[in-house]
Amino acid sequence: MALNIKPIADRVVVEAAPAEEKTASGIYIPDTAKEKPQRGTVVAVGDGKVDEPLTVKVGDEVLYGKYAGTEITHEGKEYLIMRESDIYAII
Repeated sequence: MALNIKPIADRVVVEAAPAEEKTASGIYIPDTAKEKPQRGTVVAVGDGKVDEPLTVKVGDEVLYGKYAGTEITHEGKEYLIMRESDIYAII
């Protein structure tokens, strides 16, 4: 995927995974009750700071905080731009 957004310093752009459509037992979740996803795929990374290189790379699937990042829309798709420190784990 070619994304023409270049984050600055220690920021990364994440494409959030789709929200769960139904529960494990098969009950469909209405749009008003869906939880904001907390996992996604890194689609762009900055250059890092001088003394702190980035550990995530494009294509990594990551877990991040529920309220992490700022939502942006680019070419009709929704993304989150956040600091690498908002990412908890690489899956």
